[in-house]
Amino acid sequence: MADIDEFLAARDFLMRHRDDYAAAYESFRWPALTRFNWALDYFDRIDGGESRTALWIVDDSGAESRLSFADLSRRSNQVANYLRRLGVRRGERILLMLGNVVPLWETMLAAMKLGAVVIPSTTLLGPTDLADRIARGRVGTVIAPAAETGKFGELAAGLRRISVGAPVSGWHDYEAALGEPARFTPDGPTAASDPMLLYFTSGTTAKAKLVLHSHASYPVGHLSTMYWLGLGREDIHLNISSPGWAKHAWSCFFAPWNAGATVFVYAASRFNAKETLSAIARHGVTTLCAPPTVWRLFVQEDLGAYPLLLRAAASAGEPLNPEIIETIRAAWNLEIRDGYGQTETTAQIGNPPGQKVKPGSMGRPLPGYRMALLDAEDRDSAEGEVALDLRAA
Repeated sequence: MADIDEFLAARDFLMRHRDDYAAAYESFRWPALTRFNWALDYFDRIDGGESRTALWIVDDSGAESRLSFADLSRRSNQVANYLRRLGVRRGERILLMLGNVVPLWETMLAAMKLGAVVIPSTTLLGPTDLADRIARGRVGTVIAPAAETGKFGELAAGLRRISVGAPVSGWHDYEAALGEPARFTPDGPTAASDPMLLYFTSGTTAKAKLVLHSHASYPVGHLSTMYWLGLGREDIHLNISSPGWAKHAWSCFFAPWNAGATVFVYAASRFNAKETLSAIARHGVTTLCAPPTVWRLFVQEDLGAYPLLLRAAASAGEPLNPEIIETIRAAWNLEIRDGYGQTETTAQIGNPPGQKVKPGSMGRPLPGYRMALLDAEDRDSAEGEVALDLRAA
């Protein structure tokens, strides 16, 4: 069986058993891949790509960008050809510092096709953090909004620099990519173990540590996240998360597109609960994932005023208090399902669809993960630290 067929078989198995946790958990096995490039082997070949919406961005002015899977395939090919023409090669590290704009998704796909490694970075970073990422990440190329290029100053000296938006002196213009050929030919096969993403964790107590992901660990690994979210091909999925953090790649990129769903983004300059709820209702969003801070703001609004098409809701980041879960259930007849994972992993534990939710519980181990609770002596315990059970690997 070809690697792409193994991936699709694993994906389809989880989708068939979306409401049967016992069968999914007991029988799912991660596909064993040797050569795999998710962007080339899967995304570019999604059925009905010309007619199906892949990415739908709406901003708070009402402006929309709506692209099909085929649109993004062609545009990411152009970006890949442009990056190659500028000298980007397989293995080079690209610091990608963009907000929720179309070039973010185009560049992620393009880098995968090239075999380059993306370092996702929030636009909130200042010069000190940027210097750290450039040095420790061994960055060769920077892609940033024109308005943020001033943060780099001399930091970008000697780097390949690409600005998105207005032209910037000394920086290549991202818009020039649209003049490149719409067909892309890779320079060779991609090993599933090749590096693809490099994350810097939050660094709240010390310097941010580096987390490296491969062409298998996130694209394939997020089959577990797809399962937890309960996504299907016809869904319009909104994940409220900022670019630069791993959760954005989880649920604004890999998990929904693994299911063939539409990624919906409400790109407001500042978060506003009322306007976000209105956008969810107006654009027919069917599945929603948001952090507890957002759910706490939502329940302060008149939830009954929004005629939603939502069929599934999830929360991640920290346990959600039972009162909020009950408020949402009463207003929308929806159960908010918690989930848990780390930058180093995909969704490990969660409340998948069709399972009874115990308030305050993060749920059960998700398909593909075996978990254990260990005490201070690393012994199995009824209470303790959550750990991956490698004994079952």
